Amino acid sequence: MENNELTRREIETGRKLFAGEWQFVAGAGSVQSLPPSRGIEIAFAGRSNVGKSSLLNAITGRRALARVSRTPGRTQQINFFTGGGDLVVADLPGYGFASAPREKIESWTGLVRDYLSGRANLARVFVLIDSRHGLKPQDREVLDFLDRAAVSYAILLTKIDTIAAQNTETCVAETEAAIKKRPAAFPTVFPVSSFEATGIAELRGAIARLLAERGASA
Repeated sequence: MENNELTRREIETGRKLFAGEWQFVAGAGSVQSLPPSRGIEIAFAGRSNVGKSSLLNAITGRRALARVSRTPGRTQQINFFTGGGDLVVADLPGYGFASAPREKIESWTGLVRDYLSGRANLARVFVLIDSRHGLKPQDREVLDFLDRAAVSYAILLTKIDTIAAQNTETCVAETEAAIKKRPAAFPTVFPVSSFEATGIAELRGAIARLLAERGASA
């Protein structure tokens, strides 16, 4: 991680953090409908069909907390979830291809940008990148925006189970090199698989560490 590897205690704290009854608490389709800031928020962002809903379900241990769809762009608002503690999770609409009218896409793109640049309690954005394809131009545009807005973010390489095991280390190293000089990027890249639960415990532990650094309780 930033200074050293996660400890067993942090891994266990992360497990407990997401072991509660996680529930949907609010959905916002406009800046005006955003719920009041409370606790510590983290957000998950990524291209449409990158596996964001599946990852949220895997992290929280719920089969249908976030709606999984084969139709890209189904999430058209910012959805907020909580497990009853200080942590609030925001699920952002996917960017890239979406099954929605252009004006609708532009509307929620503006909402996401306003949310990311103005949410005072937003501790980190986890940007999901499909490990099979790596960083695409639209991903880089998002990272550029987060850098300019000085919003801390970390990269999650999803669907890591779909690439050869010997390629995982190379994929992680290449991605870490690509973000090394980005000012708002967290230096560690997380390879994850919702299907095989690869990296889920480590991701939970990293989130638990983030909360501890912010002085929040799980």
